[in-house]
Amino acid sequence: MIDAGKLRHRVSLQEHQSTRDPDTGDVIKQWVELGKLWASVEPLSARESIAAAAEQSKVVARIVTRHNPRVTARMRFVHRGKAYNVEGVLPDRDSGLEYQTHPVSEGVNDG
Repeated sequence: MIDAGKLRHRVSLQEHQSTRDPDTGDVIKQWVELGKLWASVEPLSARESIAAAAEQSKVVARIVTRHNPRVTARMRFVHRGKAYNVEGVLPDRDSGLEYQTHPVSEGVNDG
């Protein structure tokens, strides 16, 4: 079980969506907020960063949230104006239904 006090950061969960411009018919792609979640935003430690670089991983942090089946690797979190691309969804070890850990990368993600 995760201590609720650790989920002290408010993050925006966003999904990349496509719509058509009603005037031109052009496809418009944009990030749309699905909601706000309480989370723990944890940058990788120095040791983890070195290991990630050795593996050529782009993961820079992990974001922990309560279990939420809506979150997929095609989404992103925004925290303090910085976008974090979801690289995976890892359920907790005990039940898989309490919380989930999301390895995240930075940079432009076009969905």
